[in-house]
Amino acid sequence: MLGKSKPTTSTSTVETQTAKIGTIIGPGAVFKGDIVAPEAIRIDGTLTGNCECKGNLILGTEGQIKGNIKAQNVILSGKVVGDVDSSGKLELLSTGKLSGNITARSLVIDEDAFFDGRCAMVTNHAAALEIEEEEPEEDQKDTKSSADKY
Repeated sequence: MLGKSKPTTSTSTVETQTAKIGTIIGPGAVFKGDIVAPEAIRIDGTLTGNCECKGNLILGTEGQIKGNIKAQNVILSGKVVGDVDSSGKLELLSTGKLSGNITARSLVIDEDAFFDGRCAMVTNHAAALEIEEEEPEEDQKDTKSSADKY
């Protein structure tokens, strides 16, 4: 039809990241040992060992990792027992299970996801860590007026 544009379809984060994968551990595959990948990696099998990649890491629904993860962005749909260090965004999807500590700049945990551990959010902004020690002006006014009465 003229004059009407096609409706835009939104793609999920997983679909967007899938096009850029350089290494795949497929379903049913078992890898024992540490793995280092120069680009994005997708794991649908089992990895027993640490995983470090310069790009993104995607753990599929059936995927399992028993070890620590270090990557730019991490999307977890499967099971992880170990710590996750993401310099960017960590997404724990509804089927994801994570038992370990998180260090990430951005964190998204879907409803029904499982997370057992501690989380540390990192940022480049030193101002985000500053705590104001001054009292609000309204409290100072109330204190002065109370003291003047006595």
